[in-house]
Amino acid sequence: PTSTYIKMWADTQRELDSMLQREREELLQPQEDREKVKKMLATAYVQYLDILRKLAEAHDHLVHQQKRAAVRQALDGVMGRILEIKKEMVALENCEWHCMDGILMELQRVPEDIEIPIPKYFIKEHLGILQDREKYLHEILLNAGLLEQEPVSAMTLEEGIKVIQVAERARQGRARAVFMKRIYLEEKRQSKKEEYGTGKSPDDAATCIQKVWRGHSQRKKTEQLREEEFIFLGMNSAEMINGTGSLPPDLEAMSSLQKANVLRGAVQEREDFSFRHELRRTEGPHIKETLQDQITQCFLECRHITGRFPDYPPEKTGGSKAIFIEKHPEQVLEELAAKKAEAERKAMEKNGKEDKKTAKVEKPPKVGKQVRQCSVDESWKMGPSNFLAMLEEGSSQYQVFWENRDNKSDFLQDHDPELIKAQEREEVEAELRVQVDEVMKEKLLKVKQAVDGETGPQGRAGKDKVRAARKKRHRKPRKGGHENLMMSLACRTTESLYQELAEEGLLIPAKNVNLSDYIGHYDCLRNVLRETGAQPMPSIPEIRQLVALYGILPLGSQTVHENAPLVKSLLLAGPAGVGKKMLVHAICTETGANLFNITPSNIAGKYPGRDGLIMMLHMILKVGKELQPSVVWIGDTERIFSKGAPKGEEEVNFKRLAKILPQFLKALKPKDRVLLVGTSSRPFDANPGPFCKVYQKIILIPKPDYLTRFGKYFTLWKHYILQRGGALTRLLNLNCLARVSDGFTQGHVVAVVHAVLTELRLLQMARKPLRTAEFVTSLAGHDPVYKEEEETFQAWYAKTPLGKAWNAAQAAKEEDKEKGKKGKGK
Repeated sequence: PTSTYIKMWADTQRELDSMLQREREELLQPQEDREKVKKMLATAYVQYLDILRKLAEAHDHLVHQQKRAAVRQALDGVMGRILEIKKEMVALENCEWHCMDGILMELQRVPEDIEIPIPKYFIKEHLGILQDREKYLHEILLNAGLLEQEPVSAMTLEEGIKVIQVAERARQGRARAVFMKRIYLEEKRQSKKEEYGTGKSPDDAATCIQKVWRGHSQRKKTEQLREEEFIFLGMNSAEMINGTGSLPPDLEAMSSLQKANVLRGAVQEREDFSFRHELRRTEGPHIKETLQDQITQCFLECRHITGRFPDYPPEKTGGSKAIFIEKHPEQVLEELAAKKAEAERKAMEKNGKEDKKTAKVEKPPKVGKQVRQCSVDESWKMGPSNFLAMLEEGSSQYQVFWENRDNKSDFLQDHDPELIKAQEREEVEAELRVQVDEVMKEKLLKVKQAVDGETGPQGRAGKDKVRAARKKRHRKPRKGGHENLMMSLACRTTESLYQELAEEGLLIPAKNVNLSDYIGHYDCLRNVLRETGAQPMPSIPEIRQLVALYGILPLGSQTVHENAPLVKSLLLAGPAGVGKKMLVHAICTETGANLFNITPSNIAGKYPGRDGLIMMLHMILKVGKELQPSVVWIGDTERIFSKGAPKGEEEVNFKRLAKILPQFLKALKPKDRVLLVGTSSRPFDANPGPFCKVYQKIILIPKPDYLTRFGKYFTLWKHYILQRGGALTRLLNLNCLARVSDGFTQGHVVAVVHAVLTELRLLQMARKPLRTAEFVTSLAGHDPVYKEEEETFQAWYAKTPLGKAWNAAQAAKEEDKEKGKKGKGK
């Protein structure tokens, strides 16, 4: 029921308030002990994840639209705060995956509690748009011949005649059965008349009729009362009353909840429009008069202090709104004086009067020395946060509007008109402020002309515009025709560009896979390697967490993407078959993102030359920004950054793409939910310099361990065999398969299961159960990931920026230990 999730929201909000209080006391204060800082960050990370999980569940089940908006604000703030804490943890430990075992034991949690929950509103709020876009893409691919239709098996003449004969004989049989039943009932009726003679007396007949009628009327009344009770309880769906529902109860409740949310959202939108119209009619004149009085008073005070009327603020700075940002006239005077001093200083620099020696800037120390000095001499302090203010504001709003509200009286969970009016009043004021600015700007110009004799900046501004237009007109065009390409793209609609990218095979449909489908088990033994100083390989659940943190959460929420630490590019590196492409499709599935495929093999022969590549990337950028979120995928990305000289025209084109990608990433702003994802099975073949500059985050994906291949809950073999339609018996030893498949990847397991469980083998399974030898024989035809290849991946990762920082930190620790030993020896 709704009250359960309202109580969950209230309890979670109290936990969030205590977390914010703890952050102000601990994390925001300078700390000397690095180990204590790591523990505090890890504890806050786990607790914020628990809060995020509860808020996501409450937001998913609440019906009240304004309550959902309040929970949504807290939900986005917690997601952003988790990303900020994750950034601090990575900077502190120089590693993307962390040791959480001690923290989990201290907090009495299990490893599943640090899984990243993905809010369902990423998809639900845009479900209709995503479905329409999917249908449109399917039609484009079908018309272009890029999508294969399901083959329809043709029926022979003999089969058609047989089907018609069966249907006709069945019809004749049913008609004959109805005819024979009618004859039987007629004969029975005649025999009863002969048995009872003339029939019952009139009194008996009347009694029988009364009995039947009273029973019928009472059943009608009972049914009506039952229906009224269902309406009162909110259970009046036609499927529940008639008993025709085919969904399970939990899915039925979820579907009815979604329909209720959609209907309530539509009702609230209509109410918002009506309230806005009413506020504009009733309070509009008063708001206009108040704004004019405030602006006039501010200009008079400024003239009293400065001796002249100030210039009217331009629209770019917010117009008259910029005047009332809690600034006194004295502050305005100080800002004017500062601007004047800045202008004089720039003029002196241009004339060369300023001493050049003062402009010299000291060179920053080297990265390694700086890191070491910070780790030894300076104390740690948490960086500035963009989400703490958002969380505190949401907490205060909750305390004012929702904490003491009586939810028992709000049985229908309807919207609150006063809250809507408060929100709409700000929008009405913003609309009216634009009109007031135009009127007051003209009044200020007239007052300046009458009092101060100023003509205003319009004449000078007009001359500047004419000069700029002349310069622009006489500017020489660049070489290469880039301006013509950009002009042609600017004139085209998003639909035409979307269709062209789909027809060229650059825009592809994402496979419907979830992040939870990437199954795996935590490796608890890897901390032994961490104690020796070696950087351990991440486990599969940690891969899921990193993909969710850097890919799914920022793409799913606009607020999180704009304010959280910005991640523009992501690299998934690992042996062939470990699930890199699956993770790319999972990012698109969980966020509803478009998938652009610019893999070297896919763009070969398309858009040749540098101008063609620039036009292709501009098309992707325009469509991706317009229909965000979007994922740009580059498979086999090491081919673009290959070390050797290009041998053919295609490789030359790939090299050009590597040079253009940094410009592509630079064009992405925080408001653009576009993510560049690269996958590579041989990253050590790429040139490490430009390769690591393009990809901001690098995730190394390992092969599955024994617990992943055969565990109590996460079992690759069991999962894929059952998914294919196989049946598990005593003749199939999963433990043996897990041990034999050591070194093989998830792709190998899937290929073996598909090779063994053919359609014919599935039909034979009832009389011929599956055996272990069938899978072992098929597995022998594949090559595993050998230890040498795994060591090559680890050696390559040690050369990445984060790997170098890890090695430098470990070397510094070793030096400190040696110095400590020498000090004790003396």
